[in-house]
Amino acid sequence: MSSRATHIWDISPPVQIGSPVFPGDTPYRQEWAARIGPGCPVNVSTISLSPHVGAHADAPLHYDADGAAIGGLDLTPFIGHCRVIHVIGKGPLILWEHLAHAVAGIPPRVLVRTYDRMPTDAWDPNLAAYAPDTIEHLAALGVVLIAIDTASIDPATSKTLDSHQVIRRLGLRVLENLVLDDVPEGDYELIALPLKLTQADASPVRAVLREWRGEAPGRTGPATHELSPENYDYP
Repeated sequence: MSSRATHIWDISPPVQIGSPVFPGDTPYRQEWAARIGPGCPVNVSTISLSPHVGAHADAPLHYDADGAAIGGLDLTPFIGHCRVIHVIGKGPLILWEHLAHAVAGIPPRVLVRTYDRMPTDAWDPNLAAYAPDTIEHLAALGVVLIAIDTASIDPATSKTLDSHQVIRRLGLRVLENLVLDDVPEGDYELIALPLKLTQADASPVRAVLREWRGEAPGRTGPATHELSPENYDYP
C-alpha cells in the first residue's frame, strides 16, 4: 500500500452569520451561553439554523409528509465512489445531454458542478437545477445519490418540486449546496454523513472528497470517466 498522503477536497461552504439561506428560512445565528472568565473555564455557544444552511442532505420528510427523518436513513449512499461532472453555465436545468459525455461506467453517486465560482455569501435566485428526467436517467444507470453545488435540485421558484418528487418515488438520496469550484471532473471517494437528527427534515454535512484509488492501478490523481466500466466494484 502506498504511504503517500491522500489529497482531500473540502467541498463544504462555510457556515456562519451571513451564510445564504432560502428566502424565509432560518439563518445561522450564534450566541454565547458561557464565556471563559472568572469562575468559568470554558466557552459554550448556542446556535440556531435551518438544517438546509450550507452543505446538507435532505431527508424524505422534507418533501413527503410521511417520509423518513434524516436520522433514520441508511448511511451507505453518503459514502463511497462518486463522479464529479461539470455542467458550468448550462442552466437553468441540467439536461441529460449535459451529462452524456461522462456517464460511461458511472458510479452510484453523481455530483454536478454548475458554478464557475459558487456564491457562498449571497442567495442565488437563478440557481441551476436538475431536470426531472435527468434524474430518471441516472437512476436507471444505478445512481443512488445525486448532488449539486446549488441550494436545490429544483428551481428556486418551484412550487411542485418535481425533481424532489422523482427522488422520493425512486428512493434516491440528495446533497445540496456543495462547493465544487476547485474539483476537476473525475471519480472520487465521497464522505458526507448527515447527523443522527431523529426528527429533522435535513441535516448539515461536512462533505469531503478523497482521491479514488479503488480501480485505477498506477494512477496518482483522480480517476476519470475514461476508465472502463468493468473496473468498478460499486461500493
